[in-house]
Amino acid sequence: MKILLAGSGGREHAIADKLSQNKNITKIYCVPGNGGTASIPVCENIKLDTIEKIAGFAEEKGVDISIAGSEEFLVRGIADQFDRRGLKFFGPKSQAAVLEGSKAYAKAFMKKYGIRTAASETFTDSGEACAYLEKINTYPLVVKADGLAFGKGVVICPNEKSAKLTVREMIDGGAFGGAGKTVLIEQYLEGKEASVLSFCDGRTILPLLSAKDHKRAFDGDKGDNTGGMGAICPNPYVTEEVYQDFLENIAAPTLKGIQAEGLDFTGVIFFGLMITKGGIYLLEYNVRMGDPETQAVLPLMKSDLLALIESALNKNLADFKLEWRRGHSICVTVASGGYPRSYKKGFAISGLEKVQKYFIAGADFNARGEIVTTGGRVLNIAAVAENAEAAYKKVYKDVAGVHFEGAFYRHDIGL
Repeated sequence: MKILLAGSGGREHAIADKLSQNKNITKIYCVPGNGGTASIPVCENIKLDTIEKIAGFAEEKGVDISIAGSEEFLVRGIADQFDRRGLKFFGPKSQAAVLEGSKAYAKAFMKKYGIRTAASETFTDSGEACAYLEKINTYPLVVKADGLAFGKGVVICPNEKSAKLTVREMIDGGAFGGAGKTVLIEQYLEGKEASVLSFCDGRTILPLLSAKDHKRAFDGDKGDNTGGMGAICPNPYVTEEVYQDFLENIAAPTLKGIQAEGLDFTGVIFFGLMITKGGIYLLEYNVRMGDPETQAVLPLMKSDLLALIESALNKNLADFKLEWRRGHSICVTVASGGYPRSYKKGFAISGLEKVQKYFIAGADFNARGEIVTTGGRVLNIAAVAENAEAAYKKVYKDVAGVHFEGAFYRHDIGL
């Protein structure tokens, strides 16, 4: 069986690693892939620069199932392109992918279908937004870029001055390109965050184990927002009571909305949640596996990932029985100095041969066969153990053995 996987990060390495455990898969084409996928025997990295070329390649090679790791591919309509060619694709069509592609659309969807979420207003004019900020005087609050900003387009503002500055930087200054031309000014929620990655076939939403992402760059949740500095699974704040609240008040009305809107959704729907004293709130949707949550969740999955994907494609997720390993999983991101702002690339990485489990996020082989840094988030180092304390000790022992110039990481993932 041949699989095509579109994407190049740690999430894609983790997905390819899990798929490669299925002996029926003889080839995984990773487009473009990275140094991690290049190291998996059944994987082949392919450089293709357009969705049309990717679809054409899949058709030419007789690929059985294709998967998008990246939200960018999905929002740009990769699933639509494959469908036009009669090719099997695991991922929502562009009309459904707008649930992640536009926070304003997603917020309107939540309100329409009675999904508990923070109060917000949407603006395209910085003057109008700033006038609104002067009226409400409720801080802290959250300013969000409407479009894709790869985990960095959410700013918590402690006062009116910082909120106005953020709004102007996004709308007028192009802080996130076109993604920030529309902004949401949103109520700040106090609580604990949770991520629930779920599979959807349009009839059923099947949640995976809960996880917790760590977005801030430095220990103690300090510094800039990043794409994710680590994750743990399961999330200790997702109790049985919280989980039932999620199923009844978030997942069920989301499925109802998907069906009522006629959205063609076969793929992953990711729920970004806030657990507050007043109940669970939905912060955002993603329409693909989370990064780095995937790198913490998949190592605990006993079920075959290909079988799960096929079940979604065949519209029978309701009958699929997920199985999990007992224990706790931790993933720690090792990043380039300066990330998420400016950073240098091309530094050789050493010590990986001693690491039990890692996923490449931003590194590849150079002409001399050395693995060198190519991105801001460079590595995800993962560990599984019987309890959280043992997993913490295990993962940080491995992290301490990996080196490249300027490397940094948080020391409190899983504490």
